[in-house]
Amino acid sequence: MSSNAVLTSCLVFFLFLTFSDQKPTAYDAVRSYNLPPGILPKGVVDYELNRKTGDFKVYFNGTCDFSIQSYQLKYKSTISGVISTGQVKNLKGVSVKVLLFWVNIVEVSLDGGDLDFSVGIASASFPAVDFEESPQCGCGFDCNGLLFSS
Repeated sequence: MSSNAVLTSCLVFFLFLTFSDQKPTAYDAVRSYNLPPGILPKGVVDYELNRKTGDFKVYFNGTCDFSIQSYQLKYKSTISGVISTGQVKNLKGVSVKVLLFWVNIVEVSLDGGDLDFSVGIASASFPAVDFEESPQCGCGFDCNGLLFSS
């Protein structure tokens, strides 16, 4: 075998090892639990996930605020919880403004085609398909100042 062939084979093997060891994005990890990736806003810089227990932490560069419909949401720079198929429990670091007060969203669950966001004593439901794309910090889903309706 020529030295070029050996070098090429080594390079291909090295690239395979490099890319096969990369963990999926946080958005892909969320999708693997049958949840839409848009429950996380754009801007995740890293995450930790224990696949055995479901314990996770997601890291952003800073806090993230945006509105969805009439709800104002705030993500801290680190959020955490326990993820399992179709739900996130013990969520910490995500809050919603209700009237004049910020309350913590403690659970997100998939119920048929809807996502239920619970603050403990109350919840709000949205079509899960609305969360196939991730909202952007500062402007949510309305970053061009245009609202689209079907």
